[in-house]
Amino acid sequence: MTDHLPILLLLSPLFGALVCVLFGKGNSKNAWIVSMISLGISSILSVFLLLKVLSIKAGDIRYRMGGWDPSSGYEVGIELRVDILAALIVLAVTLVGFINTIYSKTRVPAEVGEKGPFFYALIQLLIVGLCGIIMTNDAFNLYVLIEITSLTSYALIAMGNRRAALSSFNYVIMGTIGASFYLLGVGYLYIKTGTLNIDDIHTYLENENLWTSQSIIVAFILIMLGVWTKMALFPLHGWLPNAYSYAPSMTGTFMAPLMTKVMVYVMIRVMLWLFGADFVYSEDSVWGELIVWMSVVAIVAGSFLALARNDIKKMLTYLIIAEVGYMVGGAWLNSLTGQAGAFYHILSDAAMTFCLFIAASIVIIRTGESRLNAFDGLFRKMPLTMIGFTIGGLSMIGLPPTCGFFSKWYLISGGIESGHWEFVVALLFSSLINAVIFFKIFERAYFGKIKGIKEEVSVADIDMIPAEGIKSVPASMLIPLFISALSVLILGIMNKNLFSWISNALKMING
Repeated sequence: MTDHLPILLLLSPLFGALVCVLFGKGNSKNAWIVSMISLGISSILSVFLLLKVLSIKAGDIRYRMGGWDPSSGYEVGIELRVDILAALIVLAVTLVGFINTIYSKTRVPAEVGEKGPFFYALIQLLIVGLCGIIMTNDAFNLYVLIEITSLTSYALIAMGNRRAALSSFNYVIMGTIGASFYLLGVGYLYIKTGTLNIDDIHTYLENENLWTSQSIIVAFILIMLGVWTKMALFPLHGWLPNAYSYAPSMTGTFMAPLMTKVMVYVMIRVMLWLFGADFVYSEDSVWGELIVWMSVVAIVAGSFLALARNDIKKMLTYLIIAEVGYMVGGAWLNSLTGQAGAFYHILSDAAMTFCLFIAASIVIIRTGESRLNAFDGLFRKMPLTMIGFTIGGLSMIGLPPTCGFFSKWYLISGGIESGHWEFVVALLFSSLINAVIFFKIFERAYFGKIKGIKEEVSVADIDMIPAEGIKSVPASMLIPLFISALSVLILGIMNKNLFSWISNALKMING
């Protein structure tokens, strides 16, 4: 059975989505139970998948769909390939999906009503798409899976408030442009190589020495543009802030930690697996220098745009844009430490963004206010929520022992090793801006005056019991917050092991 782990991991949420649509019958509770079971199974399978990858000497697992061998001469087989990097990201996706489903228990009936079964079906299809993107070893199949995630994302965002429909439409336009760029690039590669298997494409390019071919260079540029649009790299970020802000809260808490991070992983795969380190980091190539500077601009712009926002969700979305710059820059440093730091930051940013979005959503739901003044005196009204938000905020700043500190440490080390001091300065500057943003919020929450309720808060006025004028928060929303905050600390404590696994995997890829 362990040989079939990759496909079983995909089939569980796929079957769960089908059950939600066919048998949900407008009952969100039944659909929630089905989602919990299917995503729970996927999470368990992803743990076993990680353990299996760690136990084998070959370094990866290859699963050939339908038994078709893509190297048999037919070149029509689709292959799933899972190494330690893919296994870690798949584990993150399935766990976030499962935990977010716990969070959604009370929010789905409140925010989408009778559409609940369709919401759960779409979330599970989105997870199928994301996990498929991570594991596929076929360039065209990757495009198909990217489109599956995009289509489900458009529908999930459109389920939000009145402004969500326009936000979803903007996302459709940008997503279609990005997908078109990617598909055109794959088309050029197929014309030159006659195959769609990622390993075969790389082997053909290497054997035929096609690195200077204009078609290959154009293909690389088109694929990068497509992936950057999908990950919202500045200045291709226009679709992201409104999409994540106006979507239903349980959609935002799932998409914000994962969507951009998975696309960063796709970029790294295209760089190292498809084209190869020799092409990407060639001494004659201007790619590295140019893209590191692009990431510097993204980091600085995202940080300033976040600082200027008074809406908590908008602020967090612009921080995501800055974080994308961290990961893109790290991947292009031509340094093993930078590459590993970028990958480790994918996991770190997923955890801290998940934590912050859950906490922010709880605050908005309880107070009915999305502006920063909602945090005035919040610690005395909602101490548990504020503790979770504080852990996420400290990680975003980059303070130990949170995972944000260690991922930034590795990225800065990579920048120093490769001589890209502009990247180092941008990271330090961004951390300073993050400190200004979050300590301003902490000051409001811990020392600000409580508006509308008594100054002396009794023991009863904790998160689980409503304070005056404040709505109560069920355990199904607080438990995911605690788990996400704990994951921020666990990833920080385990940084040496994670960095070692990631570095060893990258050494094998880079040769």
